Amino acid sequence: MAESLPEHDRILQEIESTDTACVGPTLRSVYDDQPNAHQRFMEKLDACIRNHDREIEKMCNFHHQGFVDAITELLKVRADAEKLKVQVTDTNRRLQDAGKEVIAQTEEIIRCRVQQRNITTVVEKLQLCLPVLEMYSKLKEQMNVKRYYSALKTMEQLENQYLPRVSQYRFCQIMIENLPKLREEIKEISMSDLKDFLESIRKHSDRIGETAMKQAQQQKTFGTALQKQNNVNYGRNMHLSRNRILESKNEITLKRTFEEDDEHEEEVLTAQDLVDFSPVYRCLHIYSVLGDGEIFENYYRKQRRKQARLVLQPQSSMHETVEGYRRYFSQIVGFFVVEDHILHVTQGLVTRTYTDELWNMALSKIIAVLRTHSSYCSDPDLVLELKNLIVVFADTLQGYGFPVNRLFDLLFEIRDQYNETLLKKWSGLFRDIFEADNYSPIPVANEEEYKIVISKFPFQDPELDKQSFPKKLPMSQSVPQIYIQVKEFIYASLKFSESLHRSSTEIDDMLRKSTNLLLTRTLSSCLQNLIKKPHIGLTELVQIIINTTHLEQACKYLEDFISNITNISQVTVHTARLYGLSTFKDARHAAEGEIYTKLNQKIDEFIQIADYDWTMSESDGRASGYLMDLINFLRSTFQVFTHLPNNNNDHAAMSGKVAQTACMSACQHLSMSLMQMLLDSELRQISMGAIQQFNLDVIQCELFASSEPVPGFQGDTLQLAFIDLRQLLDLFMVWDWSTYLADYGQATSKYLRVNPSTALTLLEKMKDSSKKNNIFAQFRKNDRDKQKLIETVVKQLRSLVNGMSQHT
Repeated sequence: MAESLPEHDRILQEIESTDTACVGPTLRSVYDDQPNAHQRFMEKLDACIRNHDREIEKMCNFHHQGFVDAITELLKVRADAEKLKVQVTDTNRRLQDAGKEVIAQTEEIIRCRVQQRNITTVVEKLQLCLPVLEMYSKLKEQMNVKRYYSALKTMEQLENQYLPRVSQYRFCQIMIENLPKLREEIKEISMSDLKDFLESIRKHSDRIGETAMKQAQQQKTFGTALQKQNNVNYGRNMHLSRNRILESKNEITLKRTFEEDDEHEEEVLTAQDLVDFSPVYRCLHIYSVLGDGEIFENYYRKQRRKQARLVLQPQSSMHETVEGYRRYFSQIVGFFVVEDHILHVTQGLVTRTYTDELWNMALSKIIAVLRTHSSYCSDPDLVLELKNLIVVFADTLQGYGFPVNRLFDLLFEIRDQYNETLLKKWSGLFRDIFEADNYSPIPVANEEEYKIVISKFPFQDPELDKQSFPKKLPMSQSVPQIYIQVKEFIYASLKFSESLHRSSTEIDDMLRKSTNLLLTRTLSSCLQNLIKKPHIGLTELVQIIINTTHLEQACKYLEDFISNITNISQVTVHTARLYGLSTFKDARHAAEGEIYTKLNQKIDEFIQIADYDWTMSESDGRASGYLMDLINFLRSTFQVFTHLPNNNNDHAAMSGKVAQTACMSACQHLSMSLMQMLLDSELRQISMGAIQQFNLDVIQCELFASSEPVPGFQGDTLQLAFIDLRQLLDLFMVWDWSTYLADYGQATSKYLRVNPSTALTLLEKMKDSSKKNNIFAQFRKNDRDKQKLIETVVKQLRSLVNGMSQHT
């Protein structure tokens, strides 16, 4: 217990000295001690409280008298304080009454001084604001009169110089807020002007292009006139007097050319006259000032590309008229003339790289369009006008620095198309000439008519010149007409070759190639078709052979004609030759073949009307009527061949060869047809009388062959065409089967050309005829012997035929 008392004192000291918030841990220790410690601590705490109460009471008793004395003194002072308060209040009232006027004057002075200060401040601020307002007023005026570039400069001054001085004012803030709106308004207005400009140049592109193309043509005309003038001056020393006359004439011509050019220059407007370019300049400057130059360039180029695509899109019917092509080219030229102008008067808006890229794109599209639409053109005149337009178009753009080599390459493609249209046109002309020809020699009654024909066609024949009038030229009327048309074709082809910036050698080569196409394809095709026509008879075919011969001879004159118009010597330059020789030779061969074919067809017609009585007992004693008519027809036909050209040895040899070949072909075909008639499978039986009648007809054929219907055959060459028939008929007429069978297979055999199968076929037909016609043959010994002989021969012939088949 003695130990717990000091502990309680310590706890009480901590309670007295520690803050109330920290008392908890101290009190908790009381409960943690020994049992009944809490009771002892409470007792200790009560004793402590009693001690403090005694100390407080002692202190209060010690200070009580002083407190009473102080209260007494305060009560005495309260009365004096009341008096002092009344006096102060009275004094304050009198002071307030006296200072009211002074206060009023003082306030007036203060108010005036504030007003003066405010006025001074306002004047100072107005001096700062007036220039701003003046500049803003100037800006508004510039906007009203559409001086947008100046307005942008004014805005720049406002923002950089004036507005920063008065930025604290509300009106300044309003201005600052309005300036971007004004800039956007200017951009919109300038962009609207640009759109109007783009629309304007789109509408005027064709006029601009037409103007530029006219100027290019004028310059070309002037250059040509100037070149002629220089050529005159060049030869002045050689022919002075003559050249003075020519020079004066050419000076007059050149002067007229200058005057005409001046007149055209007065009439023709330039691109600047047709289109106001100020909107694009203004818009470029505005966007450059605003820092949006790149945006403007991109927009301008994008819109121009769109317009380029529209310009390059042709109308579907453009190929129908030359005006469609002219408008198409004018729009394209106008477009690129504008771009070239923009390129040279602005910096950066249009660059050479951009224009080159745009031109390459346009050139590819133009070539594709022209290649497509030119293929639709069937009129050579339209194709020629198209070529002239392309040349002017190319020359115009070349003058502005655009490469146009691909256009001239395209012209060579179009030239092929032009040649095709020419070939089609001349094909019709040739057909008309051939249709109108009477295929008879040209009659000339006098020298004048002869000279007219000679002027159209280079014909020379010394033998014919010696004859007196009237006389006939060997060719028909179509020959000089064909020759004239070939020359016209060369002229037409030359028109396209002009102005292509090609040398005379190249032009000469092109003319020869196109003329070769005319001869080898068009004229050759017309001749082949003519020869195959049903109404063309043998007489006409003979005349066609004559005509082609003279046309072939005229080819060398056509070569000279081409050399003359191109000023190219055939000796010094390796030039292409005309292929007329092969063309006309092929036509002659076709005509000759057609002659052989028609002769054979005519022979077939006569053969078809043959009416043999294959069962007759005896012949009529004379040849068949159809065969005599056929022979008379052949005689009269071969007389026509005497009109073939024979003015020289070559022609004579050619005419003889044609006549001989035709005659041999006709005889061979006649022999073959007669043989087929005997061996016809539908012919079941043949009597000996029919064989005799058939022999009479073959004899007439042999007489015709031996009469030399066409001169030039050696010996019995023509008669050999009937040798197969002759040996076969002799075998049956003589009934020499023993000789035939004995000598078969020997080169010296009398019946060498008789084939066993042929003999067997004919013998069986005779065998059947004997059986049917001789009903009582079995009762007559001669007939029975003959029948047995036939059967024996048939068996031997069959064995020969079988042996031949096995050997084969």
